[in-house]
Amino acid sequence: MRSIKEMIRQGRTVLGIELGSTRIKAVLVGEDHSPVASGDYVWENRLENGYWTYSLKDIWQGLRASYSALTKNVMEKYGEELHRAGAIGFSAMMHGYMAFDASGELLVPFRTWRNSTTGPAARSLTDLFEYNIPERWSIAHLYQAILNGEDHVKDIDYITTLAGYIHWKLTGEKVIGIGDAAGMFPINSEKKTYNGAMAEKFNALVADRHYPWKLEDILPRVLISGENAGYLSKEGAALLDESGKLEAGIPLCPPEGDAGTGMAATNSVAVRTGNVSAGTSVFAMVVLEKPLKKVHPEIDMVTTPDGSPVAMVHANNCTSDLNAWVGLFKEFAEGFGIDVDMNRLYGMLYNKAMEGDCDCGGLISYGYLSGENITGIENGRPMFMRSPKSLFSLSNFMRTHLYSALGALKIGMDILIKEEQVAIDSILGHGGLFKTKGVGQQILADAINTPVSVMETAGEGGPWGMALLASYMLYKEDGESLEHYLSEKVFGSDRGTSLAPDPEGVRGFETFIRHYKEGLGAEAAAAAALMDLED
Repeated sequence: MRSIKEMIRQGRTVLGIELGSTRIKAVLVGEDHSPVASGDYVWENRLENGYWTYSLKDIWQGLRASYSALTKNVMEKYGEELHRAGAIGFSAMMHGYMAFDASGELLVPFRTWRNSTTGPAARSLTDLFEYNIPERWSIAHLYQAILNGEDHVKDIDYITTLAGYIHWKLTGEKVIGIGDAAGMFPINSEKKTYNGAMAEKFNALVADRHYPWKLEDILPRVLISGENAGYLSKEGAALLDESGKLEAGIPLCPPEGDAGTGMAATNSVAVRTGNVSAGTSVFAMVVLEKPLKKVHPEIDMVTTPDGSPVAMVHANNCTSDLNAWVGLFKEFAEGFGIDVDMNRLYGMLYNKAMEGDCDCGGLISYGYLSGENITGIENGRPMFMRSPKSLFSLSNFMRTHLYSALGALKIGMDILIKEEQVAIDSILGHGGLFKTKGVGQQILADAINTPVSVMETAGEGGPWGMALLASYMLYKEDGESLEHYLSEKVFGSDRGTSLAPDPEGVRGFETFIRHYKEGLGAEAAAAAALMDLED
């Protein structure tokens, strides 16, 4: 306790803050990289005028609230006020579109990764570049705005991601970490910056529009992990900490996306390692030892925070529909006057799922709150289906929703593992799906037929991973790689607890995914038939 108090007093702690889809969380770590305090704020995106978005007011209110909660936690635990830190790092959900004019004003509301409104642009750019451009990427949003004839495009001075925006406002620096940059525009992994040849192709594509900008002029500058990305300004300190106690001048590391922080938090930056982050969305990251043989629209090519090529399978939907069903069970219990502990409820329902049939007894669900690129669904409609002969029980019902949370991910991972024969030595799971011990972990292992490990630190997630990247910038030795720093100085011998695939579970998941694919036509038809539900 005395040591931690001294670290806080002397500014030797490191702060990581991540703006996730449903929670903004701040984590303060000590010199041994262990969390010493935290604070969070719950928020939710809104569907407005056809776009999933968060307002600037939402962003700053949430960021200040999470930081304030952290400082209160520090005071409660250690009796110390937080005035400074050794370093700070900000991360956020990747992709999306934030466009600003020359005066720094947001031109259109923030368009998040969750939007699937950019299909024509993504397909056109994929053909142009001969490189997969997902619908979520910033460049797809920009080109779709051009195709739509949106008037704001001519006034663009700068586009960035959510993490890049926060960093810019707190430091004045228009920079971005290479992992987050890889969700904006394709990266040249050798040069550690945007792909220049593809940028030239894009500029030529839109030349007849006579915009006053070139693509390279409006993108943030790319930095790799370990580089200094600027310092907290007086204005930035006041933006983050309304109490005025936080001091300016603290160094910041490059802002990153939640994929990069997930890799750091699971020690998955080395070749042939990977991780799966499962929460509101779900994505798998696998660090490649050689290029893929062909372009796959289901596979994104991104990078580690230090620039190594990564194959990413990203599904827009994971636990949101599952969480809604758990909330329904909570409401039911409260109707009987039962005071429900949500951790116990989740634990009971998740463990109940493990009693179900390995193929879910013929039940099928689609937890699509939004569209899903991997399965070609443009608009989401959560849906549950069964036949009269299906084995309808609580255990099968819960197992179905857990399988469905990983359904789109499995389809993408099958391409990597079965078609591309990508070698994977280890997969680590983190995020809300893995909080109930052994359940989400076993189901993922069965889904991808690969052993899956979960570390004790898995619950810390992205903000802790961001703090590790900030610590790396602050404490690395000359020439020390991120891989070495994480393996030797953070994780040591901790490789997590591993579960192997269960052969019966693997067979059951294969049966489920066959039915899942066969039923996609019904999901698409539901979305088309029920468009009025969005009004």
